[in-house]
Parts: sequence; C-alpha cells; structure tokens
Amino acid sequence: MQNADEPKASLTSEPGKGGAATTLRLAGAWTVFNAAALSETARTLDLPDGDIVIDLSEVTIMDTAGTWLLRQLQESCRRTTQKEPELVGTNPRIDELLESIPEALPEPERAEQKHVGIIERVLSAVGRSAVAAGKDIYAGVGFFGSVFVGLFDLVTGKGGVNMAAITSQLDHMGVRAVPIIALMSFLVGGIIAQQGAFQLSYFGAELFVVDLVGILQLREIGVLLTAIMVAGRSGSAITAEIGAMRMREEIDALRVMGFDPVAVLVFPRMVALLIALPLLTIIANFAALTGAALVVDVYSGITLETFLQRLHEAVDFSTLVSGMAKAPFMALIIAIVASLEGMKVGGSAESLGQKVTASVVKSIFVVIVVDGIFAMFYAAIDF
Repeated sequence: MQNADEPKASLTSEPGKGGAATTLRLAGAWTVFNAAALSETARTLDLPDGDIVIDLSEVTIMDTAGTWLLRQLQESCRRTTQKEPELVGTNPRIDELLESIPEALPEPERAEQKHVGIIERVLSAVGRSAVAAGKDIYAGVGFFGSVFVGLFDLVTGKGGVNMAAITSQLDHMGVRAVPIIALMSFLVGGIIAQQGAFQLSYFGAELFVVDLVGILQLREIGVLLTAIMVAGRSGSAITAEIGAMRMREEIDALRVMGFDPVAVLVFPRMVALLIALPLLTIIANFAALTGAALVVDVYSGITLETFLQRLHEAVDFSTLVSGMAKAPFMALIIAIVASLEGMKVGGSAESLGQKVTASVVKSIFVVIVVDGIFAMFYAAIDF
C-alpha cells in the first residue's frame, strides 16, 4: 500500500556502452511502503550476462524491507551472471543495514530421518505418559492439601472461602443431579434384575436374583455408576468453569487480589462433591432396588414383601459399608482431576475442549481403578 506522504521509488537498468558494466540504478525511498512494487519490478527485470553495478547514490531513504529487497536483487545478479555485483553510492546508514541482513540465507539443515522401531515408539509413548502421570499426581497431592487449607480458611474466615460457595456448588452437583441419577439407577437395577431372573430361571432359582441385585448394587454398581455419572456431569462442569476462568485471566486476577485460587475455586467444589456423592449413592441404591423389585414382581412373580424379606437376609452391614466407603475417595478423585485439568487450559477454545474430555476420561479411569483396588482389599481382609 502506497503512503501518500512517502516519496516514490524506482529501479532501472542502464546498459553499459562498449562492454562496460550494466548499471542498476536505485532511486527514491526503498521502504516497506514501496516494497510490493519494487519486488515486482525486480522480478521482471531483464538482467544481462556481463558485469553489473548497483548504484545506490539516488536512494533517499532505506529501511529493513528495502535492504531485504536489495539483498534479493544481489542474489538474482549472482545467479544470472555468476559474478558478484558491485555496490556503489552507499552511505553509513545503508552499510549498517546491509551488515544486519546476511547476503544469502543459509540453507536449512535437514535432520537425518532416523528410523524408529515400533518398540522404541511404544516405550517412548509410555515414558511420556508416565512422566505426565507423575506430574499430575504431584499436582493432585497439592490439591488434596487444599482441603485442609480451605477448612482452616473457612473456620478463620480468611482466603475468601465461605459457606455460600459450598452451598451453591452442592446445589449444582447434588440436588440438580438427583433426577438423572435416580432414573439411570432405576433402569440399571431393573435390567440387572431382568437378566438375572432370566438366567436363574433355568435352575428354578429366581428368588436368588434378590441376592444378586442387592449385593451387586450396594457393593459395586451403585457407587461406581454414580461416580461415573458425576464425573461426566459435574467433573466436566468443574473443568469447563475453571478453564474458562483461566482463559479470561480471572485466576490471575484472584492472585493479584491476594486470594489463593485453589482455596477459592477448588475447595468449595471438592467439599460439595464429598457431601453430594455419598448422598447420591444412597439415592441411586434406593432407586435401583426399587426398579429391581418392580421388574421381578412383573417378570418372576416375586412380590415386594418377599423381595424385602430376601433382601434383608442377603444384605448385611458390611455390604452397606463396603460400598459407601468408596464414595468419599471417588469424590476426591473426580474433584482433583477435574480441577487439575481446568488449571491446565490454555488460551484457546480447542484447549478447553481437550481438557474437558481429558478430565472425564481420566476421572472415570481412576475411579474404576480405585474400585478395583477396593475390591482386592476387601477380598484380602475377607470383608
């Protein structure tokens, strides 16, 4: 784009007489405003085969863009004539610019393509994943410590933590999740009862479907299914909320104001999940058993009275405790993983989407692993 206040620039070729060198005369303002026109002129210029002199005596001003065009012109002369063009009419300013821009760009060094075997690729990927997991565990321990810091701040009234934030999060993560948790558990309980009754009918043992549903739901399925649904519903919301704050630099603003973002943002959500997940598990267990009772009544003719009596005989206190004991650990895992991924969000919407996905996947994976560890632990102590 030509600036109205900028002097014009030109590039002309004057053939030499009697075998003399051809002169390429540069004139006017060789600046960025004239770069496009000068570049097109230099590209279409018909260069001779003999000696070439580049005359800069009529150049009124030159900036970095003009110097770059001059270097390109020199390179074109070298390729055409196989000789070094002579520069005349320079001044200290042009000489200084020429020193700052090399005569020819170095050829990029091509890295040798090293063949990497499949074993090395797999091991390197495993190594990177292990390092990333180690960093996540290290950061997660710090987030776990925020529970105690937040409790201290809540008691002393410092750090910006208050019960209103915890209550609000408890409403979002607990109260509003009751319908979907109850509905899904009701359906799952009914499906387990139907499938169990169908298989046990071959042996005339449909009544034992009550044992199957009761023990499986209270020990494993209830808390595990609830935790998975909370990870997908509330965990993703935590990551999205904290990630959006990172993108808008609200977390940096909290630090500037003297607040600890972990105590202000992570602690209320963590406490809310610690309260909500066990309560949602209880609701899920009741809903699943209700669904199972209705299905076996219709499908196998087992009345509600018989169902409750058999359930009372099959389920003991250890069955209830073994399932409910997992809930606080799973709540901590979901809160820590979701908050940690939220803190990793960069400045783009793509990063936010990736971290939300990673949050849900990691939370569900770790929750299932923890459930397996509890199962092995209970088996080891015969609980």
